[in-house]
Amino acid sequence: MSSSTKTRRLTAKGRATRDRIVAAAAAVMYEQGVAGTSTEDILAAAQVTSPSQLYHYFADKKSLVQAVIEYQTEHVLGFQRPLLQRLDSFEALEAWRDAIVQAQHARRCKGGCPIGSLAAELSDADPQARTRLAAGYAQWEGAIRDGLVSMQERGELDEEADADDLSLALLTALQGGLLMTQTRRDTVALEAVLNAMIDRIRCHAPT
Repeated sequence: MSSSTKTRRLTAKGRATRDRIVAAAAAVMYEQGVAGTSTEDILAAAQVTSPSQLYHYFADKKSLVQAVIEYQTEHVLGFQRPLLQRLDSFEALEAWRDAIVQAQHARRCKGGCPIGSLAAELSDADPQARTRLAAGYAQWEGAIRDGLVSMQERGELDEEADADDLSLALLTALQGGLLMTQTRRDTVALEAVLNAMIDRIRCHAPT
């Protein structure tokens, strides 16, 4: 039985317990890494007393990790969704940049991207996790691309602008900038690379 099927068949109380476990596991894995997180760590964080309760919802740790990837993808995109849904102007791109930078300042430049952290640890070790992480990145990239396509359709970007290439490059730049932010403990590199990418997109604005 798939995890999603099991979730649909849960009672409201069971769904709440499952959600609490996933949220707790996501928080601990973000702090300690997947490999560094034990079942006991998750039980304590979720305030679950018995391992059997955990395994009632998840067949094994890999199943829980899959749920954590879904959770973190929704967490990251959910935070950005109001901006991503109208990322169709240079003003909107700049507002999106500012929101990302401000979020890093709020976290004191610690932790990096929750999706990126999972990808760095799991992509080579867990093919199923890699596939799900790639799907999460594809959602993110697609939201950026949709905005650029809208700009192009309105004539705000010229016909030579490749929305696929630009959206992928912008997301890749963001991921690198977030890693540099985590390492340097400042947003200088993040701001520089996002500004550079927005300037690259601006080069396609008709004169």
